[in-house]
Amino acid sequence: MECAAAVRPIDILLVEDNIGDVDLAREALGMGKLHNILHVVQDGVAAMDFLRKKGKYVDSPRPDLIILDLNLPKKDGREVLAEIKVDENLKRIPVVILTTSRAEEDILKTYNLHANCYITKPIDLNQFLHVVQSIEQFWLSIVVLPDGCRK
Repeated sequence: MECAAAVRPIDILLVEDNIGDVDLAREALGMGKLHNILHVVQDGVAAMDFLRKKGKYVDSPRPDLIILDLNLPKKDGREVLAEIKVDENLKRIPVVILTTSRAEEDILKTYNLHANCYITKPIDLNQFLHVVQSIEQFWLSIVVLPDGCRK
């Protein structure tokens, strides 16, 4: 299947319950060179509903990238990651863990659950903006992903 000549916006799903981090991510992605649409959900249950197009998310797009916090209400990020990576329809979507945890146990567990990468949130504002821009640049400009043209 050929891709249309026009560049389509990149859909990014941010799963984050901290509104301050959501605002910073939105700002960082807005400063990037790629045209993107940021979709935000604030808990693990909503993340899975979004991905499975359930309830109010029935018309949600399939994200090109998921940025996932680990410490979430209702269903934590580890559970969300596990569900994504065993689902035939979702498992190829890159999942970037962006969390405050530096615990070796969390790092090991998320990689064992097939996270695509693990990044600890920087405390410094400028570093946080740089990290989010780097995620976008790497995963959506440099890496070749399967199924580049959506149906």
